[in-house]
Amino acid sequence: MQSTPRSRVVRRGALVVSAIATIALLAGCASAEQSTADGPTTFEPVEQVAGSEIVVWADSTRLPSVEAYQKANPDVKMDIVTYDGGAGGSTYLQTKVQLFDRTDEGWPDVVFGAPTDVTWASKPTSPGETPFAAPLNADLVDQEVLDGFAKGSLTPCEADGNTYCLRNDIAQVVLWYNDALMTEFGYEVPTTWEEYQALGEKVAVEHPGYLVGSIGDTNSHESYFWSAACPAQEAESADTLRVALDDPACTRMSTMLDSLIDAGSLTTQAFFSQGFDGSKVLMANGPSWYGKYLFDSAFKVPAGQMAAAAPLKWDGESEAVTGNVGGGIWMVSAHSKNLEASTALAEWLTTSDENLKDAPTYPAYVAGAEVWLENPANRDYFANDITEAFTVAADAVWTGWANTRFASATAWSSVVLPAITGGASLTDTLPAWQQAITDEAESVGYTVVNE
Repeated sequence: MQSTPRSRVVRRGALVVSAIATIALLAGCASAEQSTADGPTTFEPVEQVAGSEIVVWADSTRLPSVEAYQKANPDVKMDIVTYDGGAGGSTYLQTKVQLFDRTDEGWPDVVFGAPTDVTWASKPTSPGETPFAAPLNADLVDQEVLDGFAKGSLTPCEADGNTYCLRNDIAQVVLWYNDALMTEFGYEVPTTWEEYQALGEKVAVEHPGYLVGSIGDTNSHESYFWSAACPAQEAESADTLRVALDDPACTRMSTMLDSLIDAGSLTTQAFFSQGFDGSKVLMANGPSWYGKYLFDSAFKVPAGQMAAAAPLKWDGESEAVTGNVGGGIWMVSAHSKNLEASTALAEWLTTSDENLKDAPTYPAYVAGAEVWLENPANRDYFANDITEAFTVAADAVWTGWANTRFASATAWSSVVLPAITGGASLTDTLPAWQQAITDEAESVGYTVVNE
């Protein structure tokens, strides 16, 4: 008899999670949990029960993929649960795992989450406990598969020499521009930050009211300061962070942004604020999902106008680095009694052409990203072929921005955004931002270096 998926909802209201909010808030970063371990620690699975049911927790955006796998594999017994997936810095999964550790039962077998979940899931929740996440490199996922992910995209999954998750998607930052307006105004697409600044200042004079970007969203710092390789939260070890916003990499970016804010072509209003006029956006430095979820869905910019260019670099630098504004992960539980089925699901969700060609956001798996880019639904809206910009950016994400036990958006939103919307400069706000990050990091056990 064929089994059918039994879907449940964890917490009322968790089923309906907006795609934009989920993508924007599942920020993926470099890992602050890395060590210099030479290889994986010994992993001893619990007693396996072949053919036993696996419990799968997914957010509403990824739910259709899990259900598609169940439909295609009816012999795999699955109990599918919908929850928030870690969006907004939710600690629901961690809290439930701590409860399951105490009762010694209830753990889900496969879980979708945020990269920040790896920072606790790769460690015991209490002495003597088994970490929640299974080390996938310990004879669960072939190394050839792990090597197939975009450069640095599995870094948030890594701790103590192990790989504790598979990356679902990435949100590499590119330079978006309105090709129709650029042509009308006679402007060339910049390739450096210096050209970007010069064009922004020119736009302010020649076409006042038009914008080259926004710094007002809760994740804007990841588009700009992460793309500048600013050590706002750079991992020096598993428990030590460098938070040095007086570093030239930070002040160079803040000074440039201040000049554009003063000129009037860079707004401190959030792109995602109600009533924002997207028709005035000439350029925007932002994640790959901006195309579908900002310009198309939110701004309603007509098809054939928006285009993407490769990440910007500074004059004198041979290669650009860029930021990442989103991306989720899949973990397999170390407590799973059916690791074969659990790992097969996680691997299919993150690497199969069948699933990734229609994925809502850019896949982290290189071969899957190629299939995604070939899908007309993911490219026909744009004025240019986005392939080169997206693929170059995917391998250029700076891994120095650490995947920490706290959300980077908190200090930015609570300290920086109120200051700059009140008229303060970004550069003058850097010390307060640094202190806020430092306080938050120390509150969750990090040693912070400010030099």
